[in-house]
Amino acid sequence: MDGDGEGPLAMITGGHGYLGRACAAAFAAQGWHVLAPGRDELDVGSAASVDHFFAGLDRIDALVNNAGTTGDALVTRMDDAAWEHILRIDLTGAFLCSRAAIRLMVKRRRGHLIHIGSWSGLRGNLGQANYAAAKAGLIGLSASLAKEYGGRQIQSNVVLPGFLETKMTAPLPPAVRERALAAHALGRFNTPGDAAAFIAFLARMPHVSGQVFQLDSRVGRWA
Repeated sequence: MDGDGEGPLAMITGGHGYLGRACAAAFAAQGWHVLAPGRDELDVGSAASVDHFFAGLDRIDALVNNAGTTGDALVTRMDDAAWEHILRIDLTGAFLCSRAAIRLMVKRRRGHLIHIGSWSGLRGNLGQANYAAAKAGLIGLSASLAKEYGGRQIQSNVVLPGFLETKMTAPLPPAVRERALAAHALGRFNTPGDAAAFIAFLARMPHVSGQVFQLDSRVGRWA
């Protein structure tokens, strides 16, 4: 991946969060140049912001679509704005950034799109219809990108990092955390550092595309 005498360039959206910072450190430790903008620099839900940010780049080797948010509520209590906001950030944001990155990647005939998904996208979750729908859509988006651009040597994969101790999960009630922990066969959660190490490793794997990687010990049905 280190063509043209340059080190590879990785971009991590939502770069100021726990996982974003861990990814930036993991990529940098492997010799990547890293861009890890926060929302003040790159609002992934805004097409204008995405276009402006990517206009300043001449190449990108790996994009980690990490930016995301939640807005939990039961469906009957979820207003239109709460639904649309989560879909806009968690799904449309990944689409906008992927589209912009692909335009740079096709010129060099290489690149890796890594989308940060969620167990909710596979199994659903109480009070997270908007979030689950967005993350399920992310899996479909990734698979489509893998098929559309594989011929240009562009990879697209999804990583489900698992329940992480972050600002997003900190407000959850103890009972919710206990239920989540009980669902893990190993009896422990993943960590941002371990998830980031896998993501940086995956970015270097040249033959993998269209896959979904779950990084915790929850065991689900095959179908």
